[in-house]
Amino acid sequence: MPETMNKLEDQYAAALLDSIRGIGESALQQAYELGRRALTEGLGVLDMAAMYHKALAAVLSLASTQEERTLMLRAAVSFFVESLSPFEMTHRGFRETNTALRRLNQTLEEESKRIAHALHDEAGQLLASVHLALEEVAGKLPPAREHLEKVKGLLDQIEGQLRRLSHELRPTILDDLGLLPALKFLAEGVAARTGLLITVEGEPEPSLSPLLETTLYRIVQEAFTNVTRHAKASQVSITIHRNPQSVRCSVRDNGVGFDVSTVLARTGGRGLGLIGIRERLNSLGGSFSILSNLGQGTELVITIPHMNPPEA
Repeated sequence: MPETMNKLEDQYAAALLDSIRGIGESALQQAYELGRRALTEGLGVLDMAAMYHKALAAVLSLASTQEERTLMLRAAVSFFVESLSPFEMTHRGFRETNTALRRLNQTLEEESKRIAHALHDEAGQLLASVHLALEEVAGKLPPAREHLEKVKGLLDQIEGQLRRLSHELRPTILDDLGLLPALKFLAEGVAARTGLLITVEGEPEPSLSPLLETTLYRIVQEAFTNVTRHAKASQVSITIHRNPQSVRCSVRDNGVGFDVSTVLARTGGRGLGLIGIRERLNSLGGSFSILSNLGQGTELVITIPHMNPPEA
């Protein structure tokens, strides 16, 4: 990075001097290209400002009068702005991508909600009708009652599976009662399947926005998957805390833990579902951190501001 910075500084200073001397559009194009290269090399806006300040100081030292310095400063401003345009374009692209991701997540959740209600309500009504029909047949054909009871038992299993699938697609309790009850209900199901001791704590405050609640619910759902697959834990605690600026959610287990930097460098977070978590949080301006050490468990900390980022 220092070597790259030095090369760019020399080129930046030379291009800035050309621009001030009035070479014209070619110098401004060079400013744009230098900005694009700096962005590609991982430099930031502050690095560009430092580079500009250093180059400008060198150029101004060539001026012999205050009037000449003033003219140089005016010309240098256009050059600096042009060199920052790749950063501005990237920032706008990032905002547009986040907006598109948020809309996509909303669309997916709406579709999940529609399917979940169809499974829960329409399929449930059909199964109830089948139960009534079987009961009617059993009344007319007593010898077949034993076999029909077995069929009814299978239908009960199907109904239970559909109910669980409906809840996983879109828990109606999340719409009806809010995040905390939905997480407790989710935790009860996970605990029943895995034997984990799970606690869910949080302030019983007014409900959050539907999108924020859904985001936190899905992230906790993914965290439970990670715990059951990788952590070898016996206990998990979920804590939701609100302050005036943001919502903080912590998922902590007492499992085997891992070296965070090593695992993330090896997998990029794919095996832990971190890519999906990051995409959900980016669209809301949120962030996450992972705290873990071998043999000392793992904590996933999610922070999301109350106010959603403005539409692009």
